Amino acid sequence: MGSGYLNPELAEQAASFLFELEPQNSGNYILLANIYSAVGRWEEAAKVRCLMKERGVSKPPGCSWIAVKRRIHSFIVGDASHPLIEEISAKVESLYSEIKEIGYVPETNFVLQDVEDDEKENSLCGHSEKLAIAFGLISTPSGTPLRIIKNLRVCGDCHSATKFISKVTNREIIMRDCFRFHHFVDGVCSCGDYW
Repeated sequence: MGSGYLNPELAEQAASFLFELEPQNSGNYILLANIYSAVGRWEEAAKVRCLMKERGVSKPPGCSWIAVKRRIHSFIVGDASHPLIEEISAKVESLYSEIKEIGYVPETNFVLQDVEDDEKENSLCGHSEKLAIAFGLISTPSGTPLRIIKNLRVCGDCHSATKFISKVTNREIIMRDCFRFHHFVDGVCSCGDYW
């Protein structure tokens, strides 16, 4: 979300209308809070999140699923409960090193929290789809396609990272988010980077 294309005042007007029309739709609140965050208006973003709490509106956490050996494994953003989390985290870390060597730059603008840049980069490592990809890579034979389902829209950083991961691992990665299928092969996504 580039701050040059955002209009918080217009977003406020639209949100006001949407809050009346769909008072329990968390997406409307999250979008407004994210717009505020993207332009550095942290206090307004916090107020929107407080409004959500007051109204009993909650956002589902990012969750990704991958089937390995006929068993479904689920990953929630920032979750450390998987029995192989140490190996998964080590794989994410090594993938980050590999993809940075060939040009990946973490898109920390997708972390919509008021924290330091190194914390933002660490936050991106914990996204559910990256955990699922890392698990798939350590749990399947080389060359096996990875098929992942995600409950929310894949963020721009995860999309970019997955393109690079498909290139360095020589793996086909098929990811279904809430809007479309993404088919990553050799550093390219079938969506043409439009989703």
